[in-house]
Amino acid sequence: LALKVNLDRWPHLPACTGIDNIAEAITLLELNNWDLVAAINGVIPQENGILQSNFSSEASQASMYGPPSQSEAADAAAGGAVPPTSSSSSSSSPPSSSTSAFCPSVSSSRHIVERQPRMLNFRVEYRQRTVELVLEEGSTVGEIKQILETELAVPVSKMQLKGWKSGDVSDSTVLRSLHLPKNNSLYVLTPDIAPTASTSKNRYSALLQESLNQNFLLIISHREAQRDYSLNFPGSRTIQEVKRNISDLTNIPVRHQQWEGWPASASDDSMTLAVSGISYPCHHLSVCRRSSPANSQEPTEECADVHMVSDSEGDDFEDASEFGVDDSEMFGMGSSTCRKSPMMPENSENEADALLHFTAEFSSRYGETHPMFYIGSLEAASQEAFYGKARDRKLLAIYLHNDDSVLSNVFCSQMMCADSIVSYLSQNFITWAWDVTKEANKARLLTMCTRHFGSVVTQTIRTYKTDQFPLLLIVMGKRTSNEVLNVIQGNTTVDELMMRLMGAMEIFTAQQQEDIKDEDEREARETVKREQDEAYRLSLEADRKKREAQEREEAEQVRLEQMRKEQEEEKEAIRLSLEQALPPEPDEDSAEQISKLRIRTPSGEFLERRFLGSCKLQVLFDFVASKGYPFEEFKLLTTFPRRNITQLDPGSTLLEAKLFPQETLFLEAKE
Repeated sequence: LALKVNLDRWPHLPACTGIDNIAEAITLLELNNWDLVAAINGVIPQENGILQSNFSSEASQASMYGPPSQSEAADAAAGGAVPPTSSSSSSSSPPSSSTSAFCPSVSSSRHIVERQPRMLNFRVEYRQRTVELVLEEGSTVGEIKQILETELAVPVSKMQLKGWKSGDVSDSTVLRSLHLPKNNSLYVLTPDIAPTASTSKNRYSALLQESLNQNFLLIISHREAQRDYSLNFPGSRTIQEVKRNISDLTNIPVRHQQWEGWPASASDDSMTLAVSGISYPCHHLSVCRRSSPANSQEPTEECADVHMVSDSEGDDFEDASEFGVDDSEMFGMGSSTCRKSPMMPENSENEADALLHFTAEFSSRYGETHPMFYIGSLEAASQEAFYGKARDRKLLAIYLHNDDSVLSNVFCSQMMCADSIVSYLSQNFITWAWDVTKEANKARLLTMCTRHFGSVVTQTIRTYKTDQFPLLLIVMGKRTSNEVLNVIQGNTTVDELMMRLMGAMEIFTAQQQEDIKDEDEREARETVKREQDEAYRLSLEADRKKREAQEREEAEQVRLEQMRKEQEEEKEAIRLSLEQALPPEPDEDSAEQISKLRIRTPSGEFLERRFLGSCKLQVLFDFVASKGYPFEEFKLLTTFPRRNITQLDPGSTLLEAKLFPQETLFLEAKE
């Protein structure tokens, strides 16, 4: 608007800037944040330089809002400068020198500085390579291709440069005319150059794996109901599975669905979303019921622009409603179950086998990403969840499936298979599942619930209708009984389901903390009791060992004393026998040669006796032994010279041993 006003006021400006299109002028102003001087600087010839504006705010406001006076119009017609207008200045004020900058022909008063060209950054991707470029905005698209020809070794003639926001551009297009931002991303296509086998294969495998792991948000508009569904699907989900889920939501059988929005590459319902060519992360689709020839000869206005019809319409079935027959009557079952094998066999004898079948069927329908279902009876699952240590206990989540409910497919695929739900259930819950589609299986479940949770839970399950399934019962174990904290129906969202699971977890955590505290206190008491019992046992054991040691010591003392007495008695008997066997002591006045011996004992006493000189040394030894000094324990020595008499032959006489006529000997214990 400001530029339009100035163009009206200053007709010479188009000649200066070369802009006659108001829309292009407004675009330039938007790019320069509505700075008029900056916008003109961006389009004036480069050799003129950049205007250094001291254009006052009053002047710009007057230019934008104030109508020009007659004198100003005259000046403008003559090519002169337009004086600024404000509340404090009259029309006769001197002209501002800054306004001469709006036209290069006014050289006497313009202020020119050296121009700095605007630089643009480009990030160009080609197969597995990335090239970074920096060019002036005065460059052309062809110059970019020439640089890429050098970097990528791809001829310009075979190169298609894509990614321009304005669509395809020619090589002669100047970058400034595209009004590009500072940072830009482009990519190169070379349809005439086939990639190498290994590069293509590796690239395709990497992209495919990445796409399979991505989640696609499909915003599907149901035209008849005028309702939008926002559904998240993994890239591994097939188009057919999406259509089945929509069939459950809209009650439009797959063969009667007409779609708009699928890309041309999505020609087969068995294709996964990752390779179907839909937009990531969000893609818009619309669906309506396909009109039958009997009902209408022309398509409805809503579905007139349908791009793709379900592949399932290839069969020769027509809408059953044309003949007054309901779809479910035509096939003997609901549309959601006509394609499916039972989730759980009827009247299965073993609960574990039934749950193995349930898990396998669940995986085949909805993929491998799902909660880990407990394989075993409901009683075993309860034992696993409720009756371990307090720190190891978990909540029990009982999933009840019903194929007759239109909510089952969506709940399983969108809720039970969501990564956040799967992770949360796996960490905090024991998940047990059962299929109640068949009446026999439902009756069996009610019997199990009555036995484990009481009649209240059984009656609660009975009150739910088929279209309210599936159900997710959250059960918490208590000291006296088990309590159902929450019953989550199938008509919920991922966020609501997560909030209700977290709410149940908060209640369980508070109870678990109390149980842990009670269990710790009980274990502490039991530990103290065990320690006391162990200390008492050890004390008894120590006393017993002490008593046994004392008894052994006393017995040993008695035995040693007995041995000592026996030895003493034996020694005494030997001494007495030796004493009795000694020859009588000869008289001093005997005519025979007599040897008088004086023997000092270890105690300092002296033994004196007379012996015949012809007596054997053995008689001397026996005499000493009879006094308590046996030959085996003591040795008999002479004083000077020192001799050991006990080493002499006991059969030699005293005379031969030179112990005549008298001698002093002493006894010494043997070592």
